[in-house]
Amino acid sequence: MAQQSPTPASPGQQVTVSRDFDVPRELVWKAWTEPGQFAAWFGTPPFRTPPSRVAMDVRPGGEWQATQVSEEDGMELPFVGVYREVVEPERLVFTLENPANRSDPNVELATVTFQDIGGVTRMAFHQVGHLPDGQYLLLEQGYSRFFQRLADHLSSGQDPARVD
Repeated sequence: MAQQSPTPASPGQQVTVSRDFDVPRELVWKAWTEPGQFAAWFGTPPFRTPPSRVAMDVRPGGEWQATQVSEEDGMELPFVGVYREVVEPERLVFTLENPANRSDPNVELATVTFQDIGGVTRMAFHQVGHLPDGQYLLLEQGYSRFFQRLADHLSSGQDPARVD
């Protein structure tokens, strides 16, 4: 069965955030595809993502999941999806699905590209789907904070095996 990409109902139902990282794109790729590294930056206070709550089968058709946990009250924010395209170290395409109803056809589709610009990596994140228009402005703000955490993680040289 062919997978269909979501078609937004209006031009506002999408978000794009770009960021340059002063590291080789292979390192940015690993931060997106290795559970320990992904956990280090995915979420913003008071939420963090324990490495034990991240699973990634990084191949077309493979599933991914991550659960952010509030350090204040233990509230959980689960994320789930399926990888649609994996071109190492250039491009990831994956879904963001309703974790309470995986059969919901209104999935979000995220595309992340990694461009090598002379040792600097230009990452472009694009998400399109079916959320209310105003939600995408909030997503843009949230993703900007995530990607600042990603920049901090990449510049720290932190061993991802030591992130808890």
